[in-house]
Amino acid sequence: MPGGDYSPAMPERLVVIGGDAAGMSAASQARRRRGADDLEIVAFERGRYTSYSACGIPYWVSGTVDDVAALVSRTPEAFRRDWDIDVRTRHEVIGIDLDRRTVTARDLEAGRDVVEPFDQLVYATGSVPMRPPIDGIDAAGVYGVQTLDDGAALRAALHDDSTRRVVVVGGGYIGLEIAEAARLCDLEVTVVNLSPTPIGTFDPDVGEYVADAVRGMGIELVLGDGAGCIETDAAGRAVAVHTASGRVLPADVVVLGLGVRPNVALAEQAGIPLGTSGGVRVDRRQRTLVDGVWSAGDCCESVHRLSGERVVVALGTHANKQGRVVGINIGGGYATFPGVIGTAVTKVCDLEVARTGLSEQECRQAGLTFVTASVDSTTRAGYYPGAAPIRVKLTAERRSGRLLGAQIVGRDGAAKRIDVLAVCCWNAMAVDEVLGLDLSYAPPFAPVWDPVLIAARKAWEAVEADIRA
Repeated sequence: MPGGDYSPAMPERLVVIGGDAAGMSAASQARRRRGADDLEIVAFERGRYTSYSACGIPYWVSGTVDDVAALVSRTPEAFRRDWDIDVRTRHEVIGIDLDRRTVTARDLEAGRDVVEPFDQLVYATGSVPMRPPIDGIDAAGVYGVQTLDDGAALRAALHDDSTRRVVVVGGGYIGLEIAEAARLCDLEVTVVNLSPTPIGTFDPDVGEYVADAVRGMGIELVLGDGAGCIETDAAGRAVAVHTASGRVLPADVVVLGLGVRPNVALAEQAGIPLGTSGGVRVDRRQRTLVDGVWSAGDCCESVHRLSGERVVVALGTHANKQGRVVGINIGGGYATFPGVIGTAVTKVCDLEVARTGLSEQECRQAGLTFVTASVDSTTRAGYYPGAAPIRVKLTAERRSGRLLGAQIVGRDGAAKRIDVLAVCCWNAMAVDEVLGLDLSYAPPFAPVWDPVLIAARKAWEAVEADIRA
């Protein structure tokens, strides 16, 4: 070219911190829209795996799922080979310099640091387990359940011939799933839970059903009590959990199932602003307040569509969707994340439990007034073989009747009905509108009045009674 040598433009550089659902969804979606000549992508992952199902870990630990490979949807090798994404496993990012637009990562195998520049940065660090500041919390024999590497260590411990007694600290989703996994390994299991019923996001009347199911598996529940300390032997290994009330629970293995919090330490150090929820603050396009820096997954906050509050909900479903939004936007498109309503489901032995929207406590915290209705029914026509009990509880806003939340507990075929009610919450439907839904009917699948419709009728009656009062 006249006036000098031609120099082709350098490709833009995208660095992703975190190689699981949110980070790799963002990287994959960006790659779909922009080729390697236009966008270089480097992804750092502290562990050995990418794009794996953390929710499947309890089922692998128990042996229900035989092969850990089944939990990995796409390997680091596949990302490198098929997507031209430079995935670097066993690399822990230890610093972000926003002024220089660089990240520093430690190669955990080689023991050296590498510095990589970025034009765009995706902060997808996920969450970290809650670890109460008690004596013995870091002792040998105390396990978390956050990554596949954690799962591998716990699986080995539960299947060790010397393990007979397991104490799980925390009775939420992960705590109960791990307790069931340990019970399936034919071990003595005790769950310590600070709240009076398991899974504190459910209302206590629903939580009682969960407690009965847990006890029915032969698991001891210590409720309304927390872990005070973990006793260790001379070798520094956990041998018992002492509760706050003074109970001593002998243990060969202690598992922490206390939930998680956003992994935002790097963001705070770098000056990436956090929101009121404690997660990284983002807008609807998943942009942080720093130009060119995005965030997705368990580390960032979302808007609850019913309460309007900023919340952090650690679920792989949201992480994948938020990562997709980030990737589309980096790739030159336009996408937004519409928010969350707190839909979740789990199984405790043969009991299915599900929820969506707001619990009674969450309604109060949001300043919403409400009425409730609960009904007991069956999952199929009562005369049809296999009909199982189901309880549906609805929470509706006073006066307007807007559906604010739903909880379901029951046997086979119960829990996935929550998806109907999630759609209703999502679209701000009133319970009388829910009552009019054209739901399918046949004796093998539902009674002629589906439990969802019966609950909606009862909820609307409660709204009308409140208006007349």
